[in-house]
Amino acid sequence: MPHVRPSIADKRRAFHRLHQDGCFVLPNPWDVGSARYLQTLGFKALATTSSGFAWSHGHRDGAMSRDRVLDHLTEMVEATDLPINADFEHGFAPDAAGLADSVRLAVETGVAGLSIEDSTGDASKPLFDFDAAIDRMRAARKAIDKAGSDTMLIGRAECFLVGQPDIEQTIARLKGYANAGADCLYAPGIRTTEQISAVVTAVAPKPVNLLIGFNADLSMSEIAALGVRRVSVGGALARAAWGGFMRAAKLIIEQGKFDGFADAASGNTLNTVFRGS
Repeated sequence: MPHVRPSIADKRRAFHRLHQDGCFVLPNPWDVGSARYLQTLGFKALATTSSGFAWSHGHRDGAMSRDRVLDHLTEMVEATDLPINADFEHGFAPDAAGLADSVRLAVETGVAGLSIEDSTGDASKPLFDFDAAIDRMRAARKAIDKAGSDTMLIGRAECFLVGQPDIEQTIARLKGYANAGADCLYAPGIRTTEQISAVVTAVAPKPVNLLIGFNADLSMSEIAALGVRRVSVGGALARAAWGGFMRAAKLIIEQGKFDGFADAASGNTLNTVFRGS
């Protein structure tokens, strides 16, 4: 029988179900090939990575335009049968009205979830003021509801990533985003079991996303026991791919050696993976 692909509505319903209990991994592909490979491994949902996407186009994280990101989201949604969560950075707008328009366009790509950060991109003032950040989250919620979509809204507190590792400030922001309509809460940069437990408890019963973009001692069973609902890896898979590429290329240019391909995937394996694409 021919393969019947799930509809956008099917994907969104499946994504909501994943957040109801247990803990799942939401890996972050950076292009169609990496997304399709992750589907073959059995993951249940995927998330885009702003950094991985930007690097693949020769740009720093945060330098891609809204239009290019929207095109990328459309491509990623169409690439697999899995729900896609969008890393939508700070919504590509400085104000709530502009953010609402961006969210409307993101929902139209078919994503099952989208994350909105409270970072400004301005090193002199790295976070939006609390009240402004709350207004922006409310605007995102209204835009999703107005679109008649059940796309999940993820509220991100970027405190730990912008040099303000204050768990109390982080929790206050996450609770504010939950009250403003975020369906899931995310504080990238927290690492200790005490920090993780504090966040989970503070926003319960809403689900929490944990970022593991480093060599962590915590196992999935231990993370689940802390009450986390989903785990993402950000740009870590893209960095791992870049690490292998950079090591092999440097061996060639610096030492004239070609022995940096020991861990490379075989062409036959890749052709087999993508044969049905």
